[in-house]
Amino acid sequence: MPIYEYRCENGHLFEVMQKITDDPVTACETCSAPVQRVFHPVAVHFKGSGFYNTDYGTSRRKREMESSAKEGADKHDSKQAEKKSSSSSDSSSSSSSGSAD
Repeated sequence: MPIYEYRCENGHLFEVMQKITDDPVTACETCSAPVQRVFHPVAVHFKGSGFYNTDYGTSRRKREMESSAKEGADKHDSKQAEKKSSSSSDSSSSSSSGSAD
């Protein structure tokens, strides 16, 4: 039989073991206030040939992604700096040759 968790309006938490076919509890065991069933998220882990270990987040995977993203940004920044410096040196050489005429 499943165990259901309930919470009343006054904040009391309690668990009730009952059949699925039983009617839900409507009053708190402590103070007789109205109650609501508490739902918790279920951990799902898909297994099989169609799923990869990288589909699930781990702290190691997160660190790897952050470091690769940072390295990629650093490479992009250095390429932009090289491109900018080469274009500025080209323009300075062309301006100096233009003034020589």
